[in-house]
Amino acid sequence: MITLANLKPAPGAVKDKKRVGRGPGSGNGKTAGRGSKGQRSRSGYSMMRGFEGGQMPLVRRVPKRGFTNIFKKQYSIVNLEAIEKSGLDEVTYEAFFEKRLARRTGEMIKVLGNGKLTRKIKIHAHKFSESALKKIKKSGGEAILIEGEGN
Repeated sequence: MITLANLKPAPGAVKDKKRVGRGPGSGNGKTAGRGSKGQRSRSGYSMMRGFEGGQMPLVRRVPKRGFTNIFKKQYSIVNLEAIEKSGLDEVTYEAFFEKRLARRTGEMIKVLGNGKLTRKIKIHAHKFSESALKKIKKSGGEAILIEGEGN
């Protein structure tokens, strides 16, 4: 029976540390597996990350492309057909996440006009597409803009 008192790692899972520079009998004596002379044989040597022995490193050979806008605003996109299926008469910011219409909490919400509205619905969102606004107004609903960033 295995208990905490007799737990052992699997055979071969734990290896002894290589003890270098301990004489010729060890197989790693004298130069301790570092060869003779050169930068890499010296104590205190540590290779710079990405160093390729003087060859132009891959990081510098590959071209740089584009840039990342750190001020980009992320919107969760919700279509009218999903709102119609939800069965809600008023869709608030919180309702988008409760009904799983939007997944990433904290993001702003944009409503797109894909699908049909058959009843009047009051929708609170950060942005609306033109087609979505037309369809909401046509069905007698209301599109309410939420000010500022996501909650």
